[in-house]
Amino acid sequence: MIIENQAMVTDAVLEAVSRTEDPRLREILLALVRHLHGFVREIHLSEREFQQAVGIIAAMGQKTTASHNEVVLMAGSLGVSSLVCLLNNGSNGQTETQANLLGPFWRDDQPLSASGDSLVRSPTRGPGLIVRVSIEDGKGRPVAGAEVDVWHSSPEGLYENQDPAQTEMNLRGRFVSDAAGRFHFRSVKPAGYPIPTDGPVGELVRATRRHNFRPAHLHFMIYKPGFKTLISQIYSPDDEHIDSDVQFGVTRALIGNYVRHDEPSPEPGFAGPWYSLDQRFVMEPGEAKRPAAPIRAKATAATQESR
Repeated sequence: MIIENQAMVTDAVLEAVSRTEDPRLREILLALVRHLHGFVREIHLSEREFQQAVGIIAAMGQKTTASHNEVVLMAGSLGVSSLVCLLNNGSNGQTETQANLLGPFWRDDQPLSASGDSLVRSPTRGPGLIVRVSIEDGKGRPVAGAEVDVWHSSPEGLYENQDPAQTEMNLRGRFVSDAAGRFHFRSVKPAGYPIPTDGPVGELVRATRRHNFRPAHLHFMIYKPGFKTLISQIYSPDDEHIDSDVQFGVTRALIGNYVRHDEPSPEPGFAGPWYSLDQRFVMEPGEAKRPAAPIRAKATAATQESR
């Protein structure tokens, strides 16, 4: 097609992508072209703004390393991650769900741990935390043999892959539910933390006059054949940013009941105050599939200095 004016550009691209053989890919590309071209027309994107947008996309790729994923961080900061999650869970967005964001810090090689183990693998100050987890299907029956990845930030607000001072795999573990669908573990109470702001995501947050904090939470990923893999985060209600998460991840179903105890705990080494959390998860039938890990390695002192 010989293009004679701006309106014909969209027609030409739509005609080209309409020849895509895969039906779902064709549907996605046709919608993408219509919406993307419509966006450009609606705001009358200038040539200078187009070059800036290309620069931002390139910068996100350049900022992404084995220990940091800027693209995932940007998707969360625009609410896209949360929207995709809520659209695809809870009866396709119709009901409440325990599903939540994977986030940019999950590692797929987390160590297998026994029920009752501690996630603390290097000295980590902070209030002790005991978490008891139960997993059920939609009819209230226990789900045995589920593999559950757990990970969270330190009380200083850093995941171990961000912090060379923490031992490899600190505050991470993988558990298997017992015949009653249960397991428990010990750790320290996580803290809220700032997302990195030294890249394109930071520029977005500053431009929109938002803070860059996530409220304190525990990550869970539950995998069992026959069930849809459940990725969840359980938030602490006492966090000052519980209602203004920079990644738009907090839903009412995910605010946990973290109970404070001022007396010494029954677990060794837990002086008051410490916290407990009893968390029940309900699995939906579906495909058991592990996501691609957004990070693959731990940051070193050198990589931290280069950020």
